Formats: sequence, C-alpha cells, structure tokens
Amino acid sequence: MVTPILTKNQSLVLDALAHAEAPLSAYTILDKLRDHGFRAPLQVYRALEKLQEFGLVHRLESLNAFVACACREDHDHTHHHHGVTMFAICEGCGQVTEFHDTGMEERLALLVKKQHFKTEKTTIEIRGHCQNCV
Repeated sequence: MVTPILTKNQSLVLDALAHAEAPLSAYTILDKLRDHGFRAPLQVYRALEKLQEFGLVHRLESLNAFVACACREDHDHTHHHHGVTMFAICEGCGQVTEFHDTGMEERLALLVKKQHFKTEKTTIEIRGHCQNCV
C-alpha cells in the first residue's frame, strides 16, 4: 500500500479529528486550528477532501460532520479502502462507532449488481442510543 505524505494542514486536521470526543464540523475544526494559522474554511475543506481520498477521514452525512477513520494507523497513515462503511450514532451522547461487516458488504453488492448499478461509495448511518444512554 502507498503511504500518503500529508501536508501540515492535513496533519493538523487529522490530529484534531483523532483527538475529538465527537464528530466535528468543518467550522469547529477551523475554530480549533486558528492558533495554527487556519484563517478560512477553504483551508479545512481542502484538507478534509484529501484526507477522505486517503481513507483517513469519513464524513457523516446526517450530521454534516467528520470523524477520523477508526481503522487508520496513527503513525504511517496507511491508505485503505472500505467497501461499505457503517456508523452507529448515539442520539444521546453523540458517540460514533465505525464498523464493517463483510457479510453485509457481500449482500449489498449482490443487490446492487442485480440492479446493474455501479457503486462509488456506500455509507450506512444508524441512529439510536448506545448502551450508556438507553
């Protein structure tokens, strides 16, 4: 696998997400990184775009927020690709858990194939309450 070389901004954004207790919006990331020279949302969005391409960050569509990939390797930023990425999002505390299931991926791939559809990206967001908030 090819290890991407991250720019300073990409590294700062990834670090902010990796140490966050909950998903962060681009504007929250901008606020956290102002002391590191970030002045405009475009700086954050550019970094996020590349980090998503590298598979290091995921966008949670329903929250319009971002999380660091749970499967990333902290020190060498190894690129990897998920067929289907799933998230359990707690409505109570905001905790987000990323998980993968090859059986689910295979079933979805079969369903899509029957429809003669080429999938580019599949993200499933499950909203509810974690065991601590039930």
